[in-house]
Amino acid sequence: METITIGLGLGLLSLLVSVTWIFLDLKRRKILKSREKFFKQNGGMLLKQQMSSNLNKVFTIEELKKATNNFAKDRILGVGGNGVVYKGVLPYQRIVAIKKSKQLEQNQIEEFINEVVLLTQINHKNVVKLLGCCLKTEVPLLVYEYISHGTLHHHIHTKNGEMPWLSFRNRLRIAIESADAFSYLRSATSIPILHRDIKSENILLDDYYTIKIADFGASRLRPFDQADMSSLIPGTLGYLDPKGIKLGLSDKSDVYSFDVVLAELLRRIAYLKFSIIGF
Repeated sequence: METITIGLGLGLLSLLVSVTWIFLDLKRRKILKSREKFFKQNGGMLLKQQMSSNLNKVFTIEELKKATNNFAKDRILGVGGNGVVYKGVLPYQRIVAIKKSKQLEQNQIEEFINEVVLLTQINHKNVVKLLGCCLKTEVPLLVYEYISHGTLHHHIHTKNGEMPWLSFRNRLRIAIESADAFSYLRSATSIPILHRDIKSENILLDDYYTIKIADFGASRLRPFDQADMSSLIPGTLGYLDPKGIKLGLSDKSDVYSFDVVLAELLRRIAYLKFSIIGF
């Protein structure tokens, strides 16, 4: 009787282990199948064909969840029209910025891939560098270098008064660095890169207060003589070219937006000048 009981116990244990193994294997296959679906859905095959060797890494969702503490709210660096940016810490304490895109419609996938390919082709000291991406998840994620000192907008418009380092000389330097970066985008390829959302919030400052142009979510490759006639105009009110809103954004729209940034940047200088002469 005892032998039969032991035999039955071992049989049930073996059956339980087999069922558990089958369940876990099916679950693993389902996860892999789902990831492959997301990879194709997010344009992974097209990206694989077109992607430049300049893109350093394709990350897994597990790596990025761990880096952001499962996309915790206290890791959010900013929220934009195209997604949320999180601060991430990779192995060896490397800090990065991880942009989690919003849900993309199928007709936007090719545009998203073109933007990634575009970013891998940009190599300029004043443009934020794209380090990698993750496509095997519901929405695509992009990994950028982390820029430590926030936005130019924050430094100009801080409630506590302007930052002491933001002198006349540094304002001119920032203006020159920004102009050089935007000029590079207009001449980097045979077809100019239109940023389409130039504003002081998209100009970041690193450890040495060197500027880095960021947020290319709205960027496009566009011939100089071809305007963007899409119904959804990107950009930010106050920086948008009024003519461009009516007739479609063009390379002139970026110039208009940059002029607004220059006005922001030089506003305090003009104020001091008029104060000194008694106006």
